[in-house]
Amino acid sequence: MSKNRDVSWDFYRTFLSVLSDGSLSAAARELGITQPTAGRHIGALEEAVGFPLFIRSPHGLMPTEAALALRPYAENLAATTAALMRAASGEVGKIEGTVRISASDIIGVEMLPPIITAMQEVHPRLEIELSLSDTLEDLLRREADIAIRMTEPLQDAIVMRYIGNFRLGFHATRDYLAKAGTPKSMEDLNHHRMVGFDRKTPFIRAAIQRMRSLDPDIPDVEEISFEIRADSNLAQLAMIRASAGIGVCQIGLARKDPRLVQVLPNIDIPLHTWVAMHENLKTSPRCRAVFSALVEGLKGHLKETDPGAPPKRR
Repeated sequence: MSKNRDVSWDFYRTFLSVLSDGSLSAAARELGITQPTAGRHIGALEEAVGFPLFIRSPHGLMPTEAALALRPYAENLAATTAALMRAASGEVGKIEGTVRISASDIIGVEMLPPIITAMQEVHPRLEIELSLSDTLEDLLRREADIAIRMTEPLQDAIVMRYIGNFRLGFHATRDYLAKAGTPKSMEDLNHHRMVGFDRKTPFIRAAIQRMRSLDPDIPDVEEISFEIRADSNLAQLAMIRASAGIGVCQIGLARKDPRLVQVLPNIDIPLHTWVAMHENLKTSPRCRAVFSALVEGLKGHLKETDPGAPPKRR
C-alpha cells in the first residue's frame, strides 16, 4: 500500500457511487461533478491503497476483490459523515435540525405522517429524514438516529421503549369474499388466492421465528403458497385492498378500512414494536423530542385502532 494515507473523503464518496451505479459517468451525474473528476478520484484512491478497484467490462466498471473489501469501511465513513452533518444541522440546545428515522414502509406510510406533522407544528425548525425499509439499520453506526423496529434491539448502548403489540391477522375485502367465499380454516386457504412476501429476508425470518417462539399455535406462514408475491409490505396491503386475495396485515389498520374483513379471526399473530436510539443521543434535544413524539404517537395510534391489543409482551 502507498505511504500516502491522507485520502480525501470525496474519493470514498465517488468510490461508493461508482460501486452503486457501475460507471464513472453515472457517478459523476449523481454527485454533481464531471466525469474526469470522478476518474481522478478513483485513480487517486487506487494509488493510495495500491490496488486496482475496478475492471472495465461490456457491462460497465466491475469491482475487484479489493473494492469489495473496502466497501463496508467506505459505507461506515458515509454513515458517520451523514450523522456528523445531522448533528451539526441545528444550534446546540435547541429543538431544530435534522433527525433520521428508520421504519418499515407500513409504519412510514400509514402511521408516521400525522405524527411527524404534529411534531413539526410544535417544533417548526425540525427536519425529518425518513428511511423506509425492513432492514435493521445499525443505530451504533448511526445509519439512523431513531429506529422503529419489530424485533427487540439487542445491541448495547441502545435506549428503547416498548410500544405494544401491532397484531397481525388474515384479511380480505368484502368484494373478494363475496366472490370466492370465506375460509373457515387454515386448510381452506389452499383454495384462495394468497398475497404474501416475495422472499424470506432476514427480517421476515426473524419475525416468523419470534412469532412462533411466542405462540407455537401460530401457523407457519412459510408453508403458505402465495399466488401474489411482493417484497414490500405496503404493496401487499395495496393488493389486499384491491381485492386481489387474502393476505396478512395489521388488525388495527384493517379496522380503519370498511372494505376489509378479518378472516380466521382466531389467528392472532403478535408484532411487538419498539422505538430505539443510541444512548449518546439522549443529550440531543431534537432527538429526545422526536423519540418522545414517536413513542406517544405510536402508542396513541395503537390504542385508537386496536384497543384489544395486549398492552404488554407475552
